Amino acid sequence: MTRHLGLISALAALSVGLVSPALAHPHVWVTAKAEVVFALDGRVTGVRHHWTFDEAYTAYVTQGLDKDGDGKLTPEELQELADENAASLNEFDYFTVLKARGKPQTFDAPREARMSMEKTQVSMSFLLPLKAPVAPTGAVSVEIEDPTFFVYFSLTEGQAAISLANAPQGCVTSIAKAKPLDATMQQILQDEGAIQPQDIGIEYSNRAIIACP
Repeated sequence: MTRHLGLISALAALSVGLVSPALAHPHVWVTAKAEVVFALDGRVTGVRHHWTFDEAYTAYVTQGLDKDGDGKLTPEELQELADENAASLNEFDYFTVLKARGKPQTFDAPREARMSMEKTQVSMSFLLPLKAPVAPTGAVSVEIEDPTFFVYFSLTEGQAAISLANAPQGCVTSIAKAKPLDATMQQILQDEGAIQPQDIGIEYSNRAIIACP
C-alpha cells in the first residue's frame, strides 16, 4: 500500500519518544538555497526555495512511493508528497522570515511545489509569494531557520546560497550562514531543559540582507 508521509506526519513520527521537540537536537537536516524574486517594477514578490533533505529523512518520507516498482522515484511519483509538504508549511511559518524595513511580511500559500531525487537525497523546490509585494527601500532581510532546532538548515556554499532574480541594478546581498552544530552544542540541545532554542544565538541562523539603491 502506498504510504504518503507529509512533512508534519514525518516530523511527528520522528519525534516519538521526545518529551519536548522544541528542546531536542535536530532530527532533520536540510541544505538550502533561496532566490529572492523581484517584479519588473523593482518590488520584492517572494522567495523561491530549494531544499535538499538528509538521507535518513529521505528514506523515511519516500517509503511506498515507487509506484511502478522500478527502483527509481520520478518527480511525478513525488508530486503528491510535494503538494502535501507545501500545504503543511504554514504550520511551521514556512521556516522563513522576510522583513522590509525591519517589519515581518506575510506570505501567501506556496506555489509550484516540486520534488525530485538527487542521488540518495530528496529535494523540494517551491515559490513562497508575499501577500503584498514590498519595495526594497531601506533593506530587505531574509531568515531561513527552524527556531525549535528540530530541523536544521544549512545554506549551500557561495553567494548562490541566497541569490536575486530580476533585481534592480545595483542591489547587493550580504549573507550570514548558520554556524555548524558541533558535538558540544548538539549535546546541549539533546539535554532537555538545559537551554531554550531562542537562547542559542544568532550565529546559528541563516540570514541575508539585501540593499538596493
